[in-house]
Amino acid sequence: VKASAVVAKLMEMGMMVTINQSVDQETATLVASEFEFETKDVSFHESSLLETAPQEDPDNLKPRPPVVTVMGHVDHGKTTLLDALREGRVASAEHGGITQHIGAYDVETSHGHVTFLDTPGHEAFTAMRARGAKLTDVVVLVVAADDGVMPQTKEAIDHAKAAEVPLVVALNKIDASGATPQKVLQQLSEYGVLSEQWGGDVQVFEISAKKRQGLQELLEGIAVQAEMMNLQANPDCKASGVVIEAQLDRGRGPLVTLLLQAGTLKQGDWIVAGQYSGRVRSLLDSQGQQLKQVGPCVPVQILGLSGVPKPGDSCHCVEGDRVAKLIATHRSQQQRERELIHSGGASLENVLQKTSEKENKLLRLIIKTDVFGSLEAVEAAVKGLSTSQVEVEIVHSGVGTITESDVNLALTTGAHVIGFHSKPDSKAQKRATRSKLTLYSCHVIYDMVDQVRQLMQSLLDPVFEEVVLGQAQVRQIFSVSKLGKIAGCVVSEGVMARSAHVRVKRGEELLCTSRISGLRRFKEDVRRVEAGYECGIEVEGFNDWQEADVLECFERKQTEAKLTD
Repeated sequence: VKASAVVAKLMEMGMMVTINQSVDQETATLVASEFEFETKDVSFHESSLLETAPQEDPDNLKPRPPVVTVMGHVDHGKTTLLDALREGRVASAEHGGITQHIGAYDVETSHGHVTFLDTPGHEAFTAMRARGAKLTDVVVLVVAADDGVMPQTKEAIDHAKAAEVPLVVALNKIDASGATPQKVLQQLSEYGVLSEQWGGDVQVFEISAKKRQGLQELLEGIAVQAEMMNLQANPDCKASGVVIEAQLDRGRGPLVTLLLQAGTLKQGDWIVAGQYSGRVRSLLDSQGQQLKQVGPCVPVQILGLSGVPKPGDSCHCVEGDRVAKLIATHRSQQQRERELIHSGGASLENVLQKTSEKENKLLRLIIKTDVFGSLEAVEAAVKGLSTSQVEVEIVHSGVGTITESDVNLALTTGAHVIGFHSKPDSKAQKRATRSKLTLYSCHVIYDMVDQVRQLMQSLLDPVFEEVVLGQAQVRQIFSVSKLGKIAGCVVSEGVMARSAHVRVKRGEELLCTSRISGLRRFKEDVRRVEAGYECGIEVEGFNDWQEADVLECFERKQTEAKLTD
């Protein structure tokens, strides 16, 4: 059938399409039936290559450790609590004491293994916190007893409710002087979190993470909650899980943190995660120790993938190199097609819109971060800084060190390069130094936001503020050879200053705006004449004086323009 006939039939059905446009399978089947043809689906289905064993069979299910997400507002003690539970020092390693990645840790407790996910508390990391809630079985909401419910506390409650997972509240800093636990419980009840002592179903534990108080009771509460849920998984099927975090390690290549949801992953297995595939070269636990294999709900870092997948991407163990590459290639093609669809064409409306947008200042940025989770958060925070005066555009973003190609792209596009936990390599630093390009590096997201604001501020044109110095009135006019007419004046207000700006007015009419080129008292040149004194004034480019003319002396001060929201 000719393509024009198919397009005509689709238009009859109310679909305005072109000859190169794709249609879904149902539409294709319907159109084919109109021409008395039958269709057969011969497209690629990766589900047929991904083996998913029946996990619902009770004979295959075995108990698994619970996955617990620690959530709460920034600086309420989430990571300090995790330190206390696993006797580590995570918070001290984070810049500013603020967690800026999702950390996955396997903790051995008296009640068995527990997998803890520590999510960042800063507002820019909302997407990362949401991702943590979707992977978890239990959410531990950390609330400082001396601070109460804060913005990220509310977000954490919403994420837990959206993920439909039980909530356990840890009232931290109970030993602080300003601790008011009853007030915090009242605040929590306003958001639907009702403690057991108030007749609700939410367990609340008073703890002090720094002094290691109340931790045993908290662990027992988590264990009781997990036992009630009867958590199970199939460890004997093909391994499958979710990417928690991913980064590009300079020496080892792509380093991916996985949380398996089913099956057992072994060293040497072929896997596909997002658009990338590879063979597991190494398995590392949360302490960096080598493992031979890992089961469900135990976090593990793997080496061997061909690239850095995005957090939240699914990961599957497959049969051999051919299948892994086939699935990864298919996913890459799908991603490219989606990008082409969303990129849109260069229509006249788009061109006109971009032309009008160019009236605003444009700050171009190249952003490099250490891990993908941070990249999402940083991009969201930076894009939200755009104002009516300065628009922020991210020219390029990625994971890893700042490379020479990043510097070259910055020089070509006029962009600034900012690294978040990412530093330039030697070639990039040399290229930037030769080109006098400043490479910015930040370790705390607050500092990065401030740095971008400063760059936006520097793009604004300076503002000139007018300050009136004084006024004088012409009483007599003198003619001086070689100089022309000089206005004999009395300074009525303020001061008259030589070389300052001056406006000459006659009644309501503005005659001239110029500069004072000469200022004299009794034949002597002076710099300033104050109120109440007489003087002779010569104005640059003006001679048409009349008595009673008024001179207004002023100066223009240059000030920095302020960014508006």
